[in-house]
Order: sequence, then structure tokens, then C-alpha cells
Amino acid sequence: MRKPSVTVVGAGLAGAEAAYRLLSHGYPVTLYEMKPEKRTPAHKGDGFAELVCSNSLRSDRLSNAVGLLKEEMRALDSLVMRAADATKVPAGGALAVDRDGFSRYITETLTAFPELTVVHEELTALPASPAIVATGPLTSDALSSAIEKRFGQSLHFYDAAAPIVTFASLDHEKVFAASRYDRGADYLNCPMTREEYFAFYHALAAAETVPLHSFETPRVFEGCMPIEVMAKRGELTMAYGPLKPVGLEVDGKRPFAVVQLRRDNADGTLYNIVGFQTNLRFPEQKRVFGLIPGLGHAEFARYGVMHRNTFLESPKLLHWDYSLREDPLLFFAGQMTGVEGYVESAASGLLAAIGLIEKLEGREAIDFTSETAIGALGHYVAEYNGGDFQPMNVTFGIMDPLKERVRGKQERGERIAGRALDKLRALKEHYAL
Repeated sequence: MRKPSVTVVGAGLAGAEAAYRLLSHGYPVTLYEMKPEKRTPAHKGDGFAELVCSNSLRSDRLSNAVGLLKEEMRALDSLVMRAADATKVPAGGALAVDRDGFSRYITETLTAFPELTVVHEELTALPASPAIVATGPLTSDALSSAIEKRFGQSLHFYDAAAPIVTFASLDHEKVFAASRYDRGADYLNCPMTREEYFAFYHALAAAETVPLHSFETPRVFEGCMPIEVMAKRGELTMAYGPLKPVGLEVDGKRPFAVVQLRRDNADGTLYNIVGFQTNLRFPEQKRVFGLIPGLGHAEFARYGVMHRNTFLESPKLLHWDYSLREDPLLFFAGQMTGVEGYVESAASGLLAAIGLIEKLEGREAIDFTSETAIGALGHYVAEYNGGDFQPMNVTFGIMDPLKERVRGKQERGERIAGRALDKLRALKEHYAL
């Protein structure tokens, strides 16, 4: 018996992950992707799963919640994790990827399925179920309007991307290669004296930003804050944040502050400035960031940008499997649901596809519970009961606490991770996932 066709809207990380799960389980998929016919200001490439901000998928350690989430996704045959592992670039304890290779891997894997139909056009209305809507935080105006008309006012916040500079243009007499605490040499580091730091701070705090439209409120997501917004929170906020010098030394001494650069492609010709998401005007970026030692003559392959991201008031609309409360075969996934981050976005697409498959085959959706990272994200999105719902990265804080008290942070994280992976193994065996 032929399986029903499923519509997936959006070929970002969540949509690509969902489409792969469906296709690999024999479901024909019609994938709507408006590129290259139409783009948002943040999109540059034509491939699927384009990384529009950083190229880092963050920590790969099990003592960290996002590291656990990655390992759970690997256990569930995540396409995003296979692509990331295949295209990774050196980044210390983090998992960073060659962004072009990553997108190409996912695009080629999906388009190899004969059951995939790709429609390159903007969808201006919600699709009929069964479907997964994963248009991301950069959902087009027309579809955003359709969503708002059906569910009421959507929410929004601002996200920003960091600049990318060329390796050849750096002053290598001032820049040194190292990772914190002698964990390799995967980052380039720009050490700053006290005087250099404060000269940079004052220039940044006074720099000109791109103005927002009158109807836009400047609400920013804490996890992706523009560096100039951070600077205005206090003189030393950056020095205790992305510019912290801990774990790094120059001639046996710790600098006052350090700006780090992370490799952005496999060839090592491009580096992004870690933590430097920004809304400064392009000439201001070149002028102000040029004050950083080693970047005086830097060539910018991409300037930083800031853009409005939209997300749903998911606790009122969605179940923990990301299905719509009023239509159990219509799912949402990705950052538009209120998960934040590349890995979390892909994880929601994976969980949504698993849930949809179970329902299409006449079974109840699988509750991965808040003992797992992937399940905890879904429960956070559906069950948050505070007054100010906003996007959330995965943390151990949204997972079920341990029954026993563990004092050390690392040991506590490892215990939670061990319990989560045991839970996942039991669910996989029970449901033949």
C-alpha cells in the first residue's frame, strides 16, 4: 500500500531533518523551498540547510546539554549530525563545520531520493495536513501573515550574525593559534592590553548601527546578542563574556582580553569573529573591528547583519511532539516553535517527523520525556507556563533533575547524559526506532 505524501515547508535544518526522516521511512515528500526564487536578507546560498549565522554547532561534550542532544540525534540517525560529522573543521571542544560543504552534503543526500519533489516557490498559506511547517525564524511576510491570521499575533525577537574575515588579511605577528586550557590550536586569538580593550570599547559603544523600522521593537535574544548591545551593558561585560582571556596566555601572561576567530571553512581561508554578532553599519564594522589587534587590515568576506526572527506562542498552540493542538497531523518545527540554535532546530524537525510517522501509521506519538534532551525541548515549547515565552537553547535546566544530589557541575551533567542515553536506548528498542 502506497504511503501518503507529506508536505514539508522550508528546507532549513529542521525541514531538511524532517524530510530525511520521512523519506527514509518510505514517505513521498513535497518540499517547498522559496530559494532561489525569493530570499530573505540573511540568505546567500541556494542549497538546503544554509547556516546563516555562525558555523558552530557548539559543544560536543556529553557534560554539556547540547553535546548530549547531538549524541541523541546521532542515535536516531540524524541527517544533520551525519552532515556535521562529515564536514567538521577544527574548533577545540566544539563541533564547527564547513558551511558550504555542510549544506552541499544535506542537499545531495535529500535530492538523491526519487520520492522527493522540490518546489521552488513561496508558500503563502498553511498547507493541508499531513504536513510539517519549518520555515524558520525568517518566515516570509506572506506566510507570517497567514499564520498570524489563523493563530493571532506571532512573537518576534532579533537575531544577528557575526562577520567573517579572510585568513590571508590577518596580521599574523599579532595573532596566535591556541584553544583555551591547551586544548589544541583550533582558534586564532587576538590579545588585547587594557588600553587596547578600552579604546575598542569606547569606539564600539559610540558606533553607528543600522536603524530599525518604526514598527519594530528592539528585543534581542540573550544567546545571540549584538556585541554593541553587550558593550552598552557595562565597560567590562565583554571582558567577562566573549572576550574573556581565561585559559589563554601570551609569553606566560594572561592578556587583559582576547578576541577569538574560528575557522569557517575546511580550507581555513575564512574565519568568523566569535561572539561578534552585530547590527553596526558596514563601514563602522570595518573601522571599529579594525581596532582589534591583528584585524587592522582585515578583509571582510561577509559583514555582520541583524534580522527580525518570528516564532509562535507555542505553549498555546502545540503539543510536546510539535503537532498543532487543533490538527494532530499538522506539525511545526524549527526556530519558529521557540527552540533556539541550529542543533535544537534540527532536533525539533526530527522529533516532529517521528511523531507524524507514528500518527500516520495509527500509533500514538512517542513521548521521549524530559529525561532526554530532545524530549525536554518539546515539553518546554509546549508546556512553558511563564508570562514571557521566548526562544530557548537546550539546557540541563529544562530536563528532569536527578534523584540524587551531585555537587560537581561536570559530574552532574555526565550523570544526566548517561540517564538520557539509557532512556533513549530503551525507547528505541521498545518502539523499534
